[in-house]
Amino acid sequence: MSSSTIEQLAEFGQSVWLDNISRSIIESGRLQEMIALGVRGVTSNPTIFDNAISDSSDYDEKIRELHKGGKSTFEIYDDLTIRDIQDAADMFKPVYEKTNGLDGYVSLEINPELAYKTQETIEEGRRLHKKVDRPNLMLKVPATEEGFGAIEALLGDGINVNITLIFSLDQYIKTAQAFLGGLNRLLANQGDISRVASVASVFVSRVDTAADKMIDDAAKHELEPLKGKAAVANCHLIYSKYVEIFSGKAFEELEKKGARVQRVLWGSTGTKNPAYSDIKYVTELIGKNTVNTVPDKTLEAFLDHGVVKEALTAAAEQSKKTVDSLKGFGVDVDTICAKLLLDGAASFTKSFQSLLNTIEKTARAMSV
Repeated sequence: MSSSTIEQLAEFGQSVWLDNISRSIIESGRLQEMIALGVRGVTSNPTIFDNAISDSSDYDEKIRELHKGGKSTFEIYDDLTIRDIQDAADMFKPVYEKTNGLDGYVSLEINPELAYKTQETIEEGRRLHKKVDRPNLMLKVPATEEGFGAIEALLGDGINVNITLIFSLDQYIKTAQAFLGGLNRLLANQGDISRVASVASVFVSRVDTAADKMIDDAAKHELEPLKGKAAVANCHLIYSKYVEIFSGKAFEELEKKGARVQRVLWGSTGTKNPAYSDIKYVTELIGKNTVNTVPDKTLEAFLDHGVVKEALTAAAEQSKKTVDSLKGFGVDVDTICAKLLLDGAASFTKSFQSLLNTIEKTARAMSV
């Protein structure tokens, strides 16, 4: 039997995770089908859960039950999301075991309202880790200045961390440093660093959306060939830095003691511009020891017409020229990335608040 294109990707060295979770794909068997096709993990965020709970009646009965039991709106949210995460983690447990902890992870975002609060993020991360109680859980912490301290502390506790909302090279470097710091902290506490996994989630398509708008606004003919180039060029620079850091002495010493590399994960890889290929941010970001987390439509598209071919190595020099050229015309990728971090954190907080409001309204309607 021929393998699917995402199984071929895994054989090449890149894992595909699904960027979606809901009660319906768990209970319908759809998630199990995706696992059979080669999907090796799941990521979630407040927007995904907001859509899952707001756009269906799948959670209504459980909301009614929890509300009747005296649970607060936050407690209902907590129980609903953790149930989905636990069930998905159990489904991915065989993948986790078969890959010896490389894959099979299910990611849960820590309350996004804590994105700029270090100690509160640490405490909430520890609480969720204990409550979910699955070895293949990854907790998502944003790559804010306040988040880096929390990332190091949680990794130092032996907790798997998915660092999210990375846009810039500077954020990535600080993320890798927090990872190395966390492993050293765990070692100092006599912990087993071979059991800890982490990914650095770099958001992709939003960079092109912002850069392309600036190019259109500039209305300069010379900029047209650079449309749709900023995001992948930015990723190439990050991947080049990843290779440098994890082939360096600081990680070499940790690797001797059993440490895994912190893989780069490409996130936000659904194509937003219909003028571009529907698998642009998969095809152009194929590289060894990486992860690509894709929405359902992108997964289906790559299964249908994707081709596995290495795309990341030897691209850093040309990508730096692309980024420099854009900057020369006033399209500064670093400035774009800084704004996207603020916008992303605000967007997740808004989705989180919307989700709580939906739960509260549903609970009230059912109690009438």
